[in-house]
Amino acid sequence: MLKIGYVRLRDQRSADDTAKLKAIGCHVVRAEEPMGPMDDESEVLNSILDFIGAGDQLVVTRLEQLGGSTRAALDIIDRLEDRGASLFVAEQEISSQGLGGRALRAALNAVMAVEPIWTNRKQRRGPPAADEIRALQAAGVGPVEIARRLGVSRMTVWRKLKGGVEA
Repeated sequence: MLKIGYVRLRDQRSADDTAKLKAIGCHVVRAEEPMGPMDDESEVLNSILDFIGAGDQLVVTRLEQLGGSTRAALDIIDRLEDRGASLFVAEQEISSQGLGGRALRAALNAVMAVEPIWTNRKQRRGPPAADEIRALQAAGVGPVEIARRLGVSRMTVWRKLKGGVEA
């Protein structure tokens, strides 16, 4: 079994991860700088996933090393399983194989179920357009749900629906 370590160099802690991965027995350790703060695209990680073989193991120190979203982590686990390989997260001592793997997948799916709510609120760059709110209302979505989906207050939704002042 080949152990391949992977590190995204985001801070000093990430730089120390390279030594940790070598210390726990990784045969190869690959590191890269991410393109952006929440970047899910990774040339080095993609090349590892294309190369890794059956029985091999991708090793990271923390799950956050796999990308900026839960969906990215699940996609990587799927790609590894398609190739007959596995993931090992060193700090939590959890593998994508066996019962621990099923628990890991269940936890990631649970987080992913609420992640869009957090993501929408962080990425919102101003109030939603009245057209966007009216389109959701026309689709049968209630004002409270519209507010939740768009990450705004109910009052903002009511103002837009009544044609009031831009919030």
